[in-house]
Amino acid sequence: MHHGGGGGAIRVLNVAEKPSVAKSVAEILSRPSGGMRSREGRSRYNRVFEFDYSIGGRACHMLVTSVTGHLMELEFDDRFRRWHSCDPADLFHAPVRKSVPQDKQDIKRTLEEEARKCQWLVLWLDCDREGENIAYEVIDICAGANSRLNIWRARFSALIDREIHEAVQHLDRPNKLFADAVDARQEIDLRIGASFTRFQTMLLKDAFVLDDTGDDRNIILSYGPCQFPTLGFIVERFWEIQAHEPEEFWTINCSHTSDEGTASFGWIRGHLFDYSSAVVIYEMCVEEPMATVQNVRNQEKLKYPPYPLSTIELQKRASRYFRMSSEHTMKVAEELYQAGFISYPRTETDNFSPNTDLHSIVHEQVAHPNWGTYAQRLLDPEARLWRNPSNGGHDDKAHPPIHPTKFSAGETNWTDNHKKLYELVVRHFLACCSQPAVGAETTVEIDIAGEQFNASGRVVLAKNYLDVYRFDSWGGTLLPTYIIGQQAGIGTDATMHDHIKKLLDRCYATKDANTRFSPTNLGEALVMGYDEMGYELWKPYLRSMMEADMKSVSIGTKSKSEVLENCLQQMKACFLDARANKVKLFDAMGTFFARSSRPVNETQNSIETVRPCAACNESEMFLKQRPCRNVVWLPRSLSGAAVTDQVCPTCAPGPVYKIQFKFRRRDIPPNFDVDHLGCIGGCDDILKELMELSRFGSHSQTATPARNQSQTASGVRQGSSRQDLHTSFHPAVQFTNGQTPVVNPQGFRSTHTQSSGNASGQVQCTSCREPCVLRTANTEANRGRKFYKCQNLACGFFAWEDDVENSAPRGRGGRGRGGRSSSRQSSASASAGRRGGTQGRGRRGRGRNADGMMFVAATGEPVYGSCFICGDPTHFANVCPNLGR
Repeated sequence: MHHGGGGGAIRVLNVAEKPSVAKSVAEILSRPSGGMRSREGRSRYNRVFEFDYSIGGRACHMLVTSVTGHLMELEFDDRFRRWHSCDPADLFHAPVRKSVPQDKQDIKRTLEEEARKCQWLVLWLDCDREGENIAYEVIDICAGANSRLNIWRARFSALIDREIHEAVQHLDRPNKLFADAVDARQEIDLRIGASFTRFQTMLLKDAFVLDDTGDDRNIILSYGPCQFPTLGFIVERFWEIQAHEPEEFWTINCSHTSDEGTASFGWIRGHLFDYSSAVVIYEMCVEEPMATVQNVRNQEKLKYPPYPLSTIELQKRASRYFRMSSEHTMKVAEELYQAGFISYPRTETDNFSPNTDLHSIVHEQVAHPNWGTYAQRLLDPEARLWRNPSNGGHDDKAHPPIHPTKFSAGETNWTDNHKKLYELVVRHFLACCSQPAVGAETTVEIDIAGEQFNASGRVVLAKNYLDVYRFDSWGGTLLPTYIIGQQAGIGTDATMHDHIKKLLDRCYATKDANTRFSPTNLGEALVMGYDEMGYELWKPYLRSMMEADMKSVSIGTKSKSEVLENCLQQMKACFLDARANKVKLFDAMGTFFARSSRPVNETQNSIETVRPCAACNESEMFLKQRPCRNVVWLPRSLSGAAVTDQVCPTCAPGPVYKIQFKFRRRDIPPNFDVDHLGCIGGCDDILKELMELSRFGSHSQTATPARNQSQTASGVRQGSSRQDLHTSFHPAVQFTNGQTPVVNPQGFRSTHTQSSGNASGQVQCTSCREPCVLRTANTEANRGRKFYKCQNLACGFFAWEDDVENSAPRGRGGRGRGGRSSSRQSSASASAGRRGGTQGRGRRGRGRNADGMMFVAATGEPVYGSCFICGDPTHFANVCPNLGR
C-alpha cells in the first residue's frame, strides 16, 4: 500500500457493515492513544466514533461509522413493480435499478456529509463477495459526494486486536469482480423469483382452497432459485420414504460365552427374504451347533480428527449435537463473532493457511477449566500430541476456517446456546490440531454347519483427539481370545425385522420435534407440478451452475453481462414453456386441494393499460376478458380489440388510451366502418351508438348492479378496488397473443349413444366425435361422484354420470342436483377450459352453446361457464341479480 506524501493529519472515513463492528473496530484502534469520542449521525442507530491514529507512519484523524447490511436494493422500475402491471415473462428483461430505500436515507446522508470532509475512505465490510458488493454501494454514495476520495479496503477475519491492527496497516483496494458477481446473482434471483412467484401465485391461489396456510387469500406462492431446490430435497426424500415397501426378512445370529465374556456373531449372508430357506439353514445350524474358528485378524485402526470448521459443518454439527436450527446457529455465531470470541462464521474454507499461528490460538485456551489441561498437553512437545490440521480441500480466498479468537470461560450475558457453540468451536479447533485416535481391531470368522459368521471387537489404545472432542465416540466390544481351529458350542436364535425457515414460513414444509422435515401438501404439489413438466427446477443443479458462474465472474473468466444474458435467456425459455404446460400444475394441485369457487385472479399474457380507474383514481384499468365488479361491456358485434398508445385528449382522469376496435360487417349498419379507433371514457359517440344498436341484453348499462354497486354515466359499475376492463364477444372470441382472433360459431352437445356402433352405452362427445373418459371427483362437495369428460383437452364437454343415466346429460355450467350447479361442477368446468388452452395459443375453443359467454383468462386460455346461482350463461355469480337472495 502506498499512502503518498503530504503534511497534516489525514481525515479518514471508516465504514463497517454493522454498528457493533464499527464500535469494536473503533475501540481496538483507539486503545493505544485513548481519547475516543462518540456522536450521533443522521441515523441514531449508526453512531460516528472519532479518534487519532497512525497509518503507515502518517497521522490520521479517524471517523468510524457503519451501515446496516446492504445499503441499496435492486428493484424493477415502478411500472413493473405491481403484480398486474405486466406479463410475468416481461420481468426477464424489464428495467431494474439499484437505489437506497427510504428507511436507509439517514445512513446515506451521514455518509455523504462525512465523506465531504475526508480525504480517505476505508471499507471495513465483511471480507466475502457479499461484503465487497456492500463496499461498492458505500463507494457509490461517498464518491458521489466527494470524487477525490482515496479508497481503501481493510481485510480481516476476526474482531481482535492483532487482526484489526494488521488490517489497517496493510490496506488493499476493493475487488470490483467480487461485487459484479453479487450484482449478477441479485439480478438473476430477482428476475427468476419475481416471474415464477407472480406466475404460480396468480395462477393457483384463487383456483384452489389452500387450507395449509390459514388465510389463503393473502398467500404468496413464492419461488426462489435457492429456496425451491431446498424444498425439492425435502419432497424427494419424502417420496423415497413413501415409495419404500417394507418386506419381512430373516437372519441368524449366534453368540459364544466364555470366561472372558460373550461374543455375538453375525451371519455373513446378512439376511434372507425367503422364510423356508432361512428355516432350513437355521435347523442345520441347530442340528450341528459346533463352531470352528477359521480366521482371526488383528490390525491397527486410526480414527482421524475432523477437518477445520466451515460454515456448513458448523450448522450440521450444531444440529446433530445440540438440536439447534441452522438459522439459530448462525444468529448465535454472528453474535460471538461481533463480540470478538470467534472468527468470521460465514466461510467455505476448511484448511488453515501456513502463515496462521495455530500455537498462539491454542495457548489462549490453556486457562480454561474444562479443556485447558488438554491445551497444555497439546503444546507440550514431549506429549507428541500435536499434528497440523488436515486440508479439507476448500478455500474461498476470503476467510480462514472458524476458530476461537478470544478466551472465555463463559460470559454473564451468554445463553446456553452461546456456551455450547463456543465450546464446539474451541473443542473442534483443538481436535483438528491433534493426533488421530489409535485402536486395535480384531475380527474372528467361524463356521457352523457350512454357514459363515463373524464378530469384530475393538480396543482403543490411544484416545488422543477424542480426549477433547467429546462429541465423537469410538467405542468397541472386547472379544474373548480365539485361535484358528478352536471349536466351541454356539447358542443360536432367529430374529425378524421390519422396517428449511422460508419453507416453514411459506407453509411448504413442516418440522417435527426431532427436527425432521416433511413437505406440506402445498410444497409437494408445486414440486410435483414442475416435475411432471419435465423440469428439474426443484433440483440443486440450476443453483449450482449459477454459483459456478458467479465464481467465474469473481475471478474474471466471465463478464457479468455474459452471465446475465445466458442465464436469463435460458430461464425465460423455461418460464414460457412452464406457463404453456401449467395444466400440469393444476393437475398436481388438484391431487391435494379442492377447487375454489373464487374467480381465478391471474395476469394476462399481454396486459394493456387503458386508463386510470374513475372509481378509485388509484388502480389502472386493463383490457381483459374476465368478469369483475367494475366493467365496461362492449358490443356483441365486436370481433377484436387492441389498446393503442394514442391518448384521448378529452376524457379524465387520464391518460385514457384509445382502443382499435374491429367489428363484424354483418352485425353493424352499412354506414359504420368495421375498423374504429375509439375511446371508452364516455366521449366516443360512435362507440356509444354501436353499443346501443347491439342491444346487449342484461349486460347493458341499465343492467341490475351487484350488491353495494353504483353506476356512473359512462356505464362503468363501481364496486371493489379491483377495477378491470372486460370485453365480451358473440360468437365466442379468443385473443391469441396478438394474432387474428379465433372465432368458434358452434357450441357442443353430448348424447348417450346407444347405436349399434356403440353398444356399450359409452358417452360420446358429438363435437369431437370422440368417446369420453369416466373420472371420479375428489372434492368435498362431490367426492366419489363420477363424471364424463371429453378426451380432447381443447373441448369443454362435461357431464355427471348420474345425469347421463337419467338421460339428461349436462354440458358446462348446466344445472346439477336440485336445480343448482355445484361448486365442483363449475370448478371442473373451469379446469377443463384451462386445460384446453394449454395445447397452444390459437386452438379452437368451444363454448356452452352458440350464445354462450366466453372470457379469456389471465394466462390466455378461454374460460366458459354460467352463473352457478341461476344458471344464466350471460353472467357469472359475482354479478348475479339473485346474489344473496
